Amino acid sequence: MTETQQVMTINMGPQHPSTHGVLRLLLDLDGETIVKVTPHIGYLHRGVEKLAEHKTYHQFITLTDRLDYLAPLSNNLGYVLAVEKLLDIEIPKRAQYIRVLLCELTRISSHLLWFATHALDLGAMTAFFYCFRERETINDLFEMVAGARMNLSYIRIGGVARDLPEGFIEKTREFVNTFPSKLKEYETLLTKNKIWMLRTKDVGIISAEDAINYGLSGPSIRGSGVKWDVRKAEPYSSYEEFDFLVPVGKNGDVYDRYIVRVEEMRQSNEIVRQAIDILPKGSYMADAPDITPPPKEDIKGSMETLIHHFKIVTEGICPPVGEVYASIEAPKGELGYYIVSDGTKKPYRVKIRPPSFVNLEALQKMVVGRLLADVVAVVGSLDIVLGEIDR
Repeated sequence: MTETQQVMTINMGPQHPSTHGVLRLLLDLDGETIVKVTPHIGYLHRGVEKLAEHKTYHQFITLTDRLDYLAPLSNNLGYVLAVEKLLDIEIPKRAQYIRVLLCELTRISSHLLWFATHALDLGAMTAFFYCFRERETINDLFEMVAGARMNLSYIRIGGVARDLPEGFIEKTREFVNTFPSKLKEYETLLTKNKIWMLRTKDVGIISAEDAINYGLSGPSIRGSGVKWDVRKAEPYSSYEEFDFLVPVGKNGDVYDRYIVRVEEMRQSNEIVRQAIDILPKGSYMADAPDITPPPKEDIKGSMETLIHHFKIVTEGICPPVGEVYASIEAPKGELGYYIVSDGTKKPYRVKIRPPSFVNLEALQKMVVGRLLADVVAVVGSLDIVLGEIDR
């Protein structure tokens, strides 16, 4: 602290507007200028990783929904990919494409809520209502598939819970055909809006070098011009068979992170279009009777088959001894699961690498020297969810 500084320490949050849940920021201010920011987390702590040690591999899927609760299917996928890697089983093409289709719808849904709340934090209310209109349509599609609108637990070890229902493809095609025009409406509200540009341009800048050093991922690193996307760098679930672009920014500011996410919604929409156009036929569940419950239509009603089905679900599976790591490109960045197996029906250890937690570490770098009001813009541009930070 210099002689001219008069530093005042204040609490910002925890509150839902601006700090997006139970995040407390300890701010050191010189007037309205940020001297230091210290994030305090842990108010929502659930102990999910410890709970995994007391659940079978199948049972833990339902807890992954509650991490980034705005992207439950992405959480499901990252976890089951790690378990499937441990088991070394092959997933049918149809199941892989269904996973891609639904995870890209999830990406759009998550980005829509980010757009709505980020705009609202900075005083743009109309965008909130626009975004929730399309998000409701996506939730209708999820309800068709899984019977739920939020915590879906639809992706399972070996495939998915059930095949796509009748009418789903038609409803999805209707959405992908209309969504680009809706996206243009959102951009009309903000992209060239003078107030929006003043609040976001040259605010919260982080260079490509610093973004890499801090371990940022997702739109937070791509906004700084780093073309890193797990779907391209380390493809999973047949992503290498889809044609899409990875948008990047130049300046690494709040505005660039905004532009990247808007373009990502457009690219995800095209991935969904490709998935429904070339959806392979076949089974939606791997042919691994000792690991996965057979599809319902394959159960002929014999007592032996029914008992076997019940045992898999209730008693669980016993993967070989070993350890694996698998990651995906979740809406907020790289979501990874590290699993240690001791050969029993429950994981010996599960460690989750959530993008929100890692991305939050760069907050100090982004806001020091900026004004208090800019903290709101920067936190919103990181698109954090405390459910996966305080896992």
